[in-house]
Amino acid sequence: MSSQKIYAFNALGLVLLGVFISVTLSSFNSNESSHQKNEEEEQISHLYGFESDSYHFDTYKIEPNLYLSDILLYEGINFKKIVEIENSSKEIFSTRNFKAGKNYTLVRKEECGEPLCLVYEPDKFSYVQYFFNDKATIQQVNKPVETCIETASGIIEGSLWDAMIQSGLSPVLIDKMEDALSSAVDFYHTQKGDKFYLMYEELHVDGKKAGHGDVLGAKYTNDRGDHYAIYFENERYGGHYDLKGHPTKSQFLRAPVKYSRISSRYNLRRFHPIKKRRIPHLGTDYAAAGGTPIFTVSDGVVEKVAFTRNNGKYVKIRHDKTYQSQYLHMSGFAKGIKKGVRVKQGQVIGYVGKTGLATGNHVCFRFWKNGKQINHLRENFPPADPLPTEQLPEFEQAKNDIMSILVEIPEPAKSVNNLLLAE
Repeated sequence: MSSQKIYAFNALGLVLLGVFISVTLSSFNSNESSHQKNEEEEQISHLYGFESDSYHFDTYKIEPNLYLSDILLYEGINFKKIVEIENSSKEIFSTRNFKAGKNYTLVRKEECGEPLCLVYEPDKFSYVQYFFNDKATIQQVNKPVETCIETASGIIEGSLWDAMIQSGLSPVLIDKMEDALSSAVDFYHTQKGDKFYLMYEELHVDGKKAGHGDVLGAKYTNDRGDHYAIYFENERYGGHYDLKGHPTKSQFLRAPVKYSRISSRYNLRRFHPIKKRRIPHLGTDYAAAGGTPIFTVSDGVVEKVAFTRNNGKYVKIRHDKTYQSQYLHMSGFAKGIKKGVRVKQGQVIGYVGKTGLATGNHVCFRFWKNGKQINHLRENFPPADPLPTEQLPEFEQAKNDIMSILVEIPEPAKSVNNLLLAE
């Protein structure tokens, strides 16, 4: 989301809380309104790009151990065409990625005729079409997304998670808010009476809620005062900043996985559970469920993607001239992660596993400073660089637009059962 999108809020009346605010400006010209109405009617009469009245649509559920070839052979598609479809699909959306339990739709010109097209929706935001014409063609289509602005507030009586869930907010949005305020607020030690105020994007597809976009603004109040996160993005910069233009995320994250616990700390005299002798443990183990995403703790360049008997599958990243990090015992690597690739802080690089010398699912996180392994939890990392002076006027405009909404969000109710969710 660009800062220009924020500026458009003023034209719509940012003080109108509790009402969905369309990011697209409406036209009051009667000719344009009529044109828009015709477009809406045309959209309603189509399904997956086909005229609804001229085609037949049959939707089925993918059963376990059912392959695309099984479906198409049953529908009368010859085997040569099926092979062509499967080979061509690798470049766009492989048919091997079909999941049991999801639906697919067959499009026919005649009710009992052979299908012209198979449609599969991998997610809420797109669909893939496999056409059975003279030359097999495949395309992935992104659905139109409507972005609405919502606000919420709440008061903590147990944990932030409980307060936000009881206010109807999703776990994804909780993650986004914690990320936005991660440097200023310790969300593992929230106190009763803490308050949060939130302004965020909600995405709608086909008239239904489909997910969340950016947290545009956040305020968290505790015994240390008010803490703010403002979303700002232009051609060169992007992310959450405090009111002075400093990034709300530090240069290095403290852990490479979410929802984990430290199962073994950096310890020069640790007794090894497998080798049964004292061997220095020069890393920090984070226990988490197998398959949990592992992300890089800071921007950098991948130095190694490898496997060894002890380390299992691992990735090593150089962040700058001073710091390097390493992530061990992965079950697998994320797509596109290979030597020489540049990665961004928080980017998924692999998944928790127990490959190599490991007794259970975890990631052993190792950290180097000037070529020497250190305990990263004891390191005082330098703060991230603030926005340059020449960027501040644009940031101030975006900040003012967002703050005009945040300051108007009503105080949350005293009980978690009556948390305010402005829609």
